[in-house]
Amino acid sequence: MHHHTIEEITIPTTLDEPEAIDFLASTHIRNTVETLAYGTDELGFSAAELLPRWHNQASVPIRAFGIRVDGTIIARAIYETRPDATTAWLTVEVLPEHRNAGLGTALANHIESVAVAEGRTNLLAYCVSAPGDGERIVPPTGFGSVPRDNPEVRFLLDRGYSLEQVERGSRLAFPIDVPAVATRLAEVMPPGYRLHYWGNSTPEQWRENYVALLTRMSTDAPSAGLEEPEDPWTVERLLTSEALEQESPRNALVVVVEHVASASLVGYSELTVPAEPERLAEQLDTLVLREHRGHRLGTVLKLANLLRVQREYPGHPGIITFNAEENRHMLDVNEAVGFVPIGYEGAWKKDAS
Repeated sequence: MHHHTIEEITIPTTLDEPEAIDFLASTHIRNTVETLAYGTDELGFSAAELLPRWHNQASVPIRAFGIRVDGTIIARAIYETRPDATTAWLTVEVLPEHRNAGLGTALANHIESVAVAEGRTNLLAYCVSAPGDGERIVPPTGFGSVPRDNPEVRFLLDRGYSLEQVERGSRLAFPIDVPAVATRLAEVMPPGYRLHYWGNSTPEQWRENYVALLTRMSTDAPSAGLEEPEDPWTVERLLTSEALEQESPRNALVVVVEHVASASLVGYSELTVPAEPERLAEQLDTLVLREHRGHRLGTVLKLANLLRVQREYPGHPGIITFNAEENRHMLDVNEAVGFVPIGYEGAWKKDAS
């Protein structure tokens, strides 16, 4: 392996400043790798959409490192942590034309050493795997698999990572049959619950309830053997995050379900919609508290937000979502609506202690 100079990528305040050129190159790397793995460019994000996340360092510390060739960043590594946690999330991506030159190995060595120096011993990596032939690796959950001979799989295995979970990417084509979906929503809406909607800003009366749900998402969602830490939310964090997201050209659509008798929120679903009508919307988290499951509330939330995006933002080609393969209940909900699989990614773990 040749020696490669690794430098930390400066995160710009805005995309108009000269320092933004490296962040723009980093975004290009991300989108190129995603397109190659999924076989479509529909999962791409603009730098303007991604930048707000990088400005939220207090709640989600994240750093980027890169390798430059002829003045341009052509490979990158992402190092993400949480305050007071021993877990780090690592990503290494190299443009296809620069692979097999040791760049990925150099970047992986670097960010793993940063993690160990900071006491982050639970190293996690989420990596897309394109379809492949031959032997497959199945995680301990028993759900899903990835091709053993894929280069990213061999890379992770050689570095001591183990496959813990497989996530499915699914796509729903728009337009949906709005009257039929509305009828279905009315049929499955259980008594004793009601829906509330908002966009980029949570109403004051629901903030405490909502941050409790966001925290529960980090502990209630299937995480196999990844040992992902609790990610506590506060109202202050919520307000900061929402203020930063105002920088993004994407619009958020949040639907929550209230348990009327207790006047408390017991579930939510959120998605984001890009400004350009020719691009896909993205379904983000959906959660129903364990103590309120069994009432089809997951279906209610999904249907309600799908109707909303069709009514308020018509013209988009569809929506993308991701779910753990063992999360059969949510996959059933998605499949019943019309989502179809488009690709898979592995969730990998390494103990660096």
